[in-house]
Amino acid sequence: MTRRLLLSLLLILQVNLTPAVAAEVAAGPMVGVTSMRSARIWFQAARPGTARVEYWPESAPKATLRSAPVTIHSGRQNAVTVTLNDLKPGTRYAYRVLVDGKAASPVFGFATQVLWQWRTDPPDFRVVTGSCAYTNEPEFDRPGKPYGDGDGIFAQMAAARPDLTVWLGDNLYFREVDFDSPWGMAARYVHSRQQPSLQALLRTGSHAAIWDDHDYGPNDSNSSFPLKDVSLELFKRYWPNPSFGLPELPGVFTVVRQGDAEFFMLDDRWYRDDDKNSGMEKVMFGAAQMRWLKNALLNSTATFKIIANGSQMLDAPETYRESWSHFKEERQGFLDWLTATKVNGVMFLSGDRHYTEMLQLPRPGTYPLHELTCSPFTAGPTDTSKMSPTPGQIPGTLVSERNFCTLDFSGPRAKRTLVIRSVASDGRELWKHSLSASAMRTPKNPTQPVIEVK
Repeated sequence: MTRRLLLSLLLILQVNLTPAVAAEVAAGPMVGVTSMRSARIWFQAARPGTARVEYWPESAPKATLRSAPVTIHSGRQNAVTVTLNDLKPGTRYAYRVLVDGKAASPVFGFATQVLWQWRTDPPDFRVVTGSCAYTNEPEFDRPGKPYGDGDGIFAQMAAARPDLTVWLGDNLYFREVDFDSPWGMAARYVHSRQQPSLQALLRTGSHAAIWDDHDYGPNDSNSSFPLKDVSLELFKRYWPNPSFGLPELPGVFTVVRQGDAEFFMLDDRWYRDDDKNSGMEKVMFGAAQMRWLKNALLNSTATFKIIANGSQMLDAPETYRESWSHFKEERQGFLDWLTATKVNGVMFLSGDRHYTEMLQLPRPGTYPLHELTCSPFTAGPTDTSKMSPTPGQIPGTLVSERNFCTLDFSGPRAKRTLVIRSVASDGRELWKHSLSASAMRTPKNPTQPVIEVK
């Protein structure tokens, strides 16, 4: 029996980890990234049975449709994803979850993507993003002051009314008691996903996620983690992403589209060599994933091409923290390729650091690259009072308290603008920074300075 098959059987044979609750839905529902004609609805039921989703256009409440039935398995912790097809573009739908043919949730809503290409200006939309959500569980947490706090931040994120929430990794934290067995890892997912404070956000807009070390395995995990197959199976079970890697290339990397932005979501763990590996050939993403990324960027017609990753990417090589800068050949090779191919509209997005900042990397003859690092949600913030500023840090963007970030895309086709904000867990705006799409293009005259919108 192969190792992959054995791990899959262990997951199938798990006991039902869902605690007894009165409601038929224990977590969610949550909408994955919608397309123009389809949507994926995730939820976790309180018991085994048969799930369906009943849905209808909000403008035609009598035009009710039902999805195909999906079996709710206790061996999958009663987590299911239901796919809805034959939808109409640019339409708001109402829906509710059914278990064994009976209504199991209130009515919620989602919107399909707008068919704007060749017709109108791109739609305006909002993305909420960030990383590092720690859920306390005193029986198994480390001794001392609880590491997680401020879970009211999820209500603030929901109140921001995002069209899309992008989870940048460390979306939960495996601990020593979790990552040494498939059962423990599955139990941690159940406990974290069913937190009452999280449910309003899960039910708002659509969602996409990548992982970092803590929701992949132990702290600073690399490709050697022996239960990585379990991590991937659980990630697929709990996140209704549009895809997971490629048929021939395992991982969580994917492309997420919203309006005229594309998020190139990377997998920084499955193929990763250890940061401390002294070999010059070491990689964070691996040659095959980098080939996929380059081809995807070249094929993209999006105004904004946002490369999202768990680990930071544009900081200085001297950092002692996990970073792509420790993988010099892989990173420099990609940055040189990016300049040579003149791909426009590229920005980087990351989490992990337990503080927020925005970096700018100048590039002679072309537009500067920017990276937004946003962290943490509820995990412990980093004390930055004695830290030296990160090279390239945009003044005023360092945040050392729990926060999330919003990205607002707006304006007519020829004058698209991205406004980025850091928002505290109590809803205070901490800073705002704007980028224009025109400032993220290779100049026709290489000596012409790139003007940045502040």
